[in-house]
Amino acid sequence: MFKWIKKGIVFDPATIKNRPLWMDQFAQAPNVVNFDNFIRVYFSCRPKPDENRQYVSYSAFVDLNRKNLLDVINVAEIPCLELGNIGTFDEFGTYPVTAIREGDDILAFYGGWTRCESVPFNVAIGFAKSTNGGSSFEKIGQGPILSYSLNEPFVVASPKIRKFNDVWYLSYIAGRKWILDGEKAEIIYKIRMATSTDCLHWNKVNKDIISNKLGENEAQACPDIIFRNGKYHMFFCYRQAIDFRRNKEKSYRIGYAYSNDLINWTRDDDKVGIDVSNDGWDSEMVAYPNVFELDGKIHMLYLGNEVGKYGFGLAELEGDLV
Repeated sequence: MFKWIKKGIVFDPATIKNRPLWMDQFAQAPNVVNFDNFIRVYFSCRPKPDENRQYVSYSAFVDLNRKNLLDVINVAEIPCLELGNIGTFDEFGTYPVTAIREGDDILAFYGGWTRCESVPFNVAIGFAKSTNGGSSFEKIGQGPILSYSLNEPFVVASPKIRKFNDVWYLSYIAGRKWILDGEKAEIIYKIRMATSTDCLHWNKVNKDIISNKLGENEAQACPDIIFRNGKYHMFFCYRQAIDFRRNKEKSYRIGYAYSNDLINWTRDDDKVGIDVSNDGWDSEMVAYPNVFELDGKIHMLYLGNEVGKYGFGLAELEGDLV
């Protein structure tokens, strides 16, 4: 079993004095890009809801001292991704965002949210590029680069971009069905994979790559992959279909799988080594992991209760991923 040592909350927007109105609460789906003297963590946040209790979601970043990851040294002053124009797929949100270096640029893939009538939302995946060190991103176009299709009919979301052996791998989730929990519709989604050589044209693997632990109505999200010691390690999160917002036993937990080829995965949650705490900010759920190597150590950023309403936290791996 892996052993993760929890270090506590890193960043909670609600604790920042004079924070901008668009960053009222939440720091969801953290994703790291390393710089020489700091790491930049991209995340998604929300302003207060509107008069109809509707939210939007913005993408932002926070910079952490590379020598002390609990030390916040800079917070974005404006969103790093603009919301889409009226009628576009990302009019109401850019969540989550994943970023990666490519030469002098930083590339970002993100979930673009649109509102619906019979269910709360639909999501497709957009693509953007930064030429100013990741401070802001310009969208490649107004439409998505990966969207719902014949065998993935809705909610194509939660992208994580990685590059191995000159091939781009985009792990993501695709909706399977909506289930009513009382009057509220909840989504069931599964982890999928697509590959590309140019980040614009994608070949979908067209299968669920992670087996179910909780049955066919298990929801899976945030597939984050790291290569260590000759194999690929994936950390992701999963939950029950309904009642997960009220019952912590049914809420998000972090899972683990490994692979030799990035397509065929063996799930082994018993090895994951991190769970909810007895009390505090992550006592009800742990979710949306981002695992990264920094100066010879392996770290994980993750969300706690209410899917990041109180920010994201940090854990450090004791030993290595084997």
